[in-house]
This record gives sequence, structure tokens and C-alpha cells, in this order.
Amino acid sequence: MHPREQTIFALASGRPPNAISIVRVSGPHANVAMTLLAGGIPPPRMARRARLSDPNQGPIDDAIVLWFPAPASATGEDVAEFHVHGGRAVLGALFAALSRIEGLRPAEPGEFTRRAFENGKLDLTEAEGLDDLIHADTDRQRRQALRQLQGLLGDKARRWREQIIEASALIEAGIDFSDEGDVPDQLMAPALARIKTLHHEIAEVLAAQGRSERLRDGLVVAIAGPPNVGKSTLMNQLARREVAIVSPHAGTTRDVIEVQLDLDGYPVTVIDTAGIRETDDPVEQEGVRRARARAAEADLVLWLVEDDRCGPRVEAAAPVWTVHNKIDLSALSGRAKTLRIDAANPGRNRGGAHFAISATKGDGLAELIAALVAFAQDFFGSNESGLIARERQRTLLRETAAALLRSMEGAGRAGEELVAEDLRAAAHSLGRLLGRVDVEEVLDKIFRDFCIGK
Repeated sequence: MHPREQTIFALASGRPPNAISIVRVSGPHANVAMTLLAGGIPPPRMARRARLSDPNQGPIDDAIVLWFPAPASATGEDVAEFHVHGGRAVLGALFAALSRIEGLRPAEPGEFTRRAFENGKLDLTEAEGLDDLIHADTDRQRRQALRQLQGLLGDKARRWREQIIEASALIEAGIDFSDEGDVPDQLMAPALARIKTLHHEIAEVLAAQGRSERLRDGLVVAIAGPPNVGKSTLMNQLARREVAIVSPHAGTTRDVIEVQLDLDGYPVTVIDTAGIRETDDPVEQEGVRRARARAAEADLVLWLVEDDRCGPRVEAAAPVWTVHNKIDLSALSGRAKTLRIDAANPGRNRGGAHFAISATKGDGLAELIAALVAFAQDFFGSNESGLIARERQRTLLRETAAALLRSMEGAGRAGEELVAEDLRAAAHSLGRLLGRVDVEEVLDKIFRDFCIGK
């Protein structure tokens, strides 16, 4: 039996123990499972109480069952749901009973959603949105994923693809009637008008997104600097808990320490690195090497110093902000207010922003955190209305826009055949975006990251 013809089951709620757990069954034998375990099939989409019993092992639980016949179900197949008490023993007995039914097997990660996709219940952008919603850690990630799941990008892509196909049909009709004198010109003009409008819409979406697809992974901020300047203390202050060892002895941090933060809904990974200095200790040398490497890969570097010398000692393509620490102990205490005023608008000079703080006492941290939030807002762009959530989506939209542009540029000199070919390429890219053509190679990669039961 082909895997898609098999009936699958899995836990569709959180890990046990829970007050209530949901076990979902999808496929052609879902009705058999419901009949054998619940004694019959309830009316569609109506919750009914049932005493679940294994024909071989006896009673399982007093439960609520629901029946969703195809195609009006989440997967487009017959779906049975068992709402049981969420103890491990209850779930174990139910899974054992389901496993003994011929034609049923445990689901693979993402298999329910993949079946929904294959049965036309959602497109690939919506499936990606569901995956992102499951893994969202911050409110902004949740809102962006929800826009994907609601089909905002998919709806636009479907409309764009339909209009491209219509424009292509006009041009190909002109090719078919090329011996009719002025017919090709009459068809080419409205087709080009549609193409121009479409190219403008897609270009606007691409231009307005900033780095919205990076919201899934988050902003990476590296704290770097010489040894014993307070990097770990600053890390603990930003995390609001002790995640790094703080010691008066230089070289305490030997490896890279990471912590995930939620800054005003933006996901931020803060990295505490080893102190950068010349050393003969091979372990510390490796720590310095890793510190330089992570700083070079970060989206923003906070170069921490404890005096007025602020020259960065790391090579990074990202902006480097100089953070003067221990202002309560240094000559900078009298300049702290001026430095914080200069840092109020770090976007004005991203490569040379200065901050004065006391990581121990918390002085100046509010200004630094506010600047980090402003940097994140600028970095991620207008994600509140953003449609692009993944690099795959951005790449395919760029391919679509490029094909449309080629078709417009070639309309006057390349001939209708090449214009029609460029339009077919544009429609093909949007089809791949939606998951309707040539995407088999990306499906396994996308769905394997899902939870079992989704």
C-alpha cells in the first residue's frame, strides 16, 4: 500500500501528562478505528461522549469523539479525533489499540499537514506559516506566521499567477493569429499593460519587506571586547538572569555563550564571547578565535571597553557599537549623559554609535536596550504588514519579477514567442511558490521540521 493510502494516527496536542489529550486519525481506515474503539461513528462535526474500548484488551477511557468525513476535514481525508484524559497510561493504551488495527500506522513529522497540502487544503506558503506558528517564540514571530497561515501571500500569488496566465494567453493568441494583420498588436497592448501592473505590485512587495524573512531566525548580537571588561555581566543584565559566569579574573569565558531574548517582540540571540587578547594559552586562543568568528558573522557587534579608548578590534561587516562600561568607576562618569544623548539615535551613524553604561548597577542600560529595539525595527523592516517569511519565497518572487521585466523589455524586439516564454517562466516561479509545480525536492525539507501530529 502506498504511504499516502495508509491511515495515520498521532498525538495532536501537547506532551503528557495533560488534563485532555487529542489523538487524531486520518485516512481511509479512520472510520474503522472509530467504529472498533468507540462503538460507532458519531454525526459529522458533533462531539459525542463514548467509552473507548480495545476489542482485545478491554476498556481504555471515557472520552469525547468527533468525526470529520472527507473532504470537509483538516487533511481532506476522513478524520477521527479522540479527546481522552491525558495520562501516559491512557495514551499508551489508545496507541496500542490503534496500532493493532490493520492499515493504521503512526504518523511521521508533518504528515498531517503534508496531506492537507497534497489534498489542496492549503498551499505551501500556508504550510510554512503553520510550521512557523508552531515554532514562534515571540509575538512578532507569531503575527508574521499567522499572516502566512491566513494565506495573505498565497492569495496574492494565486491572483498574480492567474493574471500572468491570462496575459500569456493573449500573447499566444496573437501568435496563433499572426496572419490576421493588426490582431497581434491589439492583443499585445492589453497583455503588456497587465504585465507592467503585476511587475510593479511584486516589486513593491519585495522592496517593502526589509529582512522580514530573518524574523524567523532572529537578530544576532555579539558582545565582544578585551578580557574582564564586563561582557558577561552585560549578558546577564540583558537576559535578566545569570547565564554567564562573572569573575574578576581575566579569561573566565573560554567559549561562546548564547541566550535567546525577546526584545519588544523581536527575537534576538545575544552572544557572549571570550575576551579578545594575545595569549599563549591554547584553550584561550581557541576561545579568542571563536569570538572573532562569531563577531564577524553577527548582525550587530557591541564592542565593550571600560575606558575612553574605543577603537574596535574585531573585523565585522555588521555595525559595531562602542559600549563604555563601568562609568561609575571611570573618568567617563562625567561624560555619561553626553554619550547617552549621542546614542539616542544610533541609526544616524551605525558604525560609530557610543553608549556609556554600568553593567553592574544598570546605569545606561535602558538607553542601550531602546537602541537595540530601534535597530531591530530597522533591520527587520515593515514586518507588521510583511508578506515574505522565508528566503525561498523571496527568491521565487525575485525570479518572477525578473521574468516579467524580461518580457516587457523584449516585447518590442524579441518577438511574441520569447515574451510568451518569459511569462511561462514567471507563472512557473509563482507555481513553485505555492507548491503546485516542481517542488517535490523541497517538500521533505519543509515538512520534516514539523511536530509529529501536525
